[in-house]
Amino acid sequence: QVQLVESGGGSVQAGGSLRLSCAASGRSFSNYAMGWFRQAPGKEREFVATISWSGSGTTYADPVKGRFTISRDNRKSTVYLQMNNLKPEDTAVYYCAAADGSGWYRDSGMYRYWGQGTQVTVSS
Repeated sequence: QVQLVESGGGSVQAGGSLRLSCAASGRSFSNYAMGWFRQAPGKEREFVATISWSGSGTTYADPVKGRFTISRDNRKSTVYLQMNNLKPEDTAVYYCAAADGSGWYRDSGMYRYWGQGTQVTVSS
């Protein structure tokens, strides 16, 4: 079992920045690829970013490319999402998730463990 707890959400004006953190506990964090997903009101959950267990592989959704950066610190069992130049359309609940395997994954179905989410609100 892996427990995931997100933090760092909040309210910010357009153009601002936030850094989300996701702390993992339980089984060895470095065994897992990690991902960030988000769900806006009335919309389906969507992929944001993913990172391999070593941090050498990353993939981003097109809407966030060049603005968001995913990273991880395996010594701290934590994955981060640095979000810059935030836009109102980034408003959502952000979830981190953990997946078995040596790759990095866009598909939410690959992820076995999920956090409870943290709210990000961007005002214009």
